[in-house]
Amino acid sequence: MKLFPVVMAGGSGTRFWPLSRSRRPKQFLPLASDRPLLVDTVRRLKGLATPARTFVVCGPGHAPLVRRLVPALPVRNVLVEPVARNTAPAIALATWMVGARDPEAVLAVLPSDHHVADPAGFRATLKSAARAAKSGDLVTVGIRPTRPETGYGYIRTGAPLADGAFRVQAFVEKPDPARAAEYVASGEYLWNGGIFVFTARAMKEALGRHLPEVAEAMARLEPALQRSGSGPALARAFRRFPSISIDYAVMEKARNIAVVPGDFGWSDVGSFAAIPEVRAVDADGNVALGSGALVLDSAGCVVLGGGRTLAVLGMRDTVVVDAGDAVLVVPRERSQDVRRVVEALRARRLTRTL
Repeated sequence: MKLFPVVMAGGSGTRFWPLSRSRRPKQFLPLASDRPLLVDTVRRLKGLATPARTFVVCGPGHAPLVRRLVPALPVRNVLVEPVARNTAPAIALATWMVGARDPEAVLAVLPSDHHVADPAGFRATLKSAARAAKSGDLVTVGIRPTRPETGYGYIRTGAPLADGAFRVQAFVEKPDPARAAEYVASGEYLWNGGIFVFTARAMKEALGRHLPEVAEAMARLEPALQRSGSGPALARAFRRFPSISIDYAVMEKARNIAVVPGDFGWSDVGSFAAIPEVRAVDADGNVALGSGALVLDSAGCVVLGGGRTLAVLGMRDTVVVDAGDAVLVVPRERSQDVRRVVEALRARRLTRTL
C-alpha cells in the first residue's frame, strides 16, 4: 500500500496578523518551533512517504516559497490552485493528479498549519486510517478531546469497524460550553481535526456523486494536467467552481464515512492564545519569544518580539506582538478577533502591513 500525503497550504491566516501577511500566511510562520509550520508538517511524514510521493497544494503566490522551504519535493509535486476555492476543489485537483499516477493510491490530506507533539503516534494513526480506507470508506482522523472545547467541530462515533475505525454517526457544529461538556463526558465524540484519508478511486466516486461539476471538469482536464500540471484550462475551470469545503461538499453527505481516533498531542494553533499549547511557558504561564522580549510581573501572556526590546510589565492574559512595522495588543480571550483588525485596515485602505 502506497500512501500519498497531500499537504494543504492555501490558507490566509488572518488571525496571526501582524506576523501573518498575504505573502506569508500562518503556515509559513515558525509558531510551534523554530521552523515554519509547513516544514514541520512535511518533516513528520518521514517514514510514511518519500518526497516523491508527497504533494503540497497552494496558491500561485506561495508556490515559490513552498519550493524554497521544501526543496526535496519534485517541482511537479507542488500543485498550484489557480484561484482559491476552499478545500473541495483543491482536494479534487490532488485526487486526479495522484490517481493518474497510481489508480490504487491512498491519499492522506493534511493541514499544513497544525502542530503534533507526538509524530510517531501521528504516523501510526495515519497508517491505521490508510488501512481502513482500503475498504473504500472515506476516513477522517478524529482527535480525542482533552477538554470541552467550543472552538472545534465534533464527530460522533458509531459502530466499530476494522483497523481501529468507527462508523461516523454525525458531524456536529461547534457546541456551546454545556453541550461540549456533554460530548466529552459521553466518550462518543472526537474533535474534527481536518485530516482525511481515502483512495483516489473512492474520492472520485464521492465527488462525482456530490460535486459533479467539479468531478466532470477534473476528468476532462486530466490529460492536460499530466502534461503540464496547470494551465489556462485549469484556471478557467477553477473560476467556475463553487467555493466549498470538503466537509460540506462530501464528508457530511456521503454514507461511507469512517473515523479513526487519534491521540498524538494535536493542536490547530488556531490563534495567538494557543501558543502556550505548543511552546514552553515560564513559571507564570508566559511565553516570551524573540531576543528582545522581556516579561516582568506578568502571567498568562504571549509576547512575541523581534530584534528590538519589547518590555511587558504587570499584564495578565495579554498578547503582545511586535512585527517591526506593526504592533498588536489584545486580551488572550479575544485572540480570535484579530481578523477584525485585518478587516478594518483593509476597509480603511491601510494595506501596507497586510
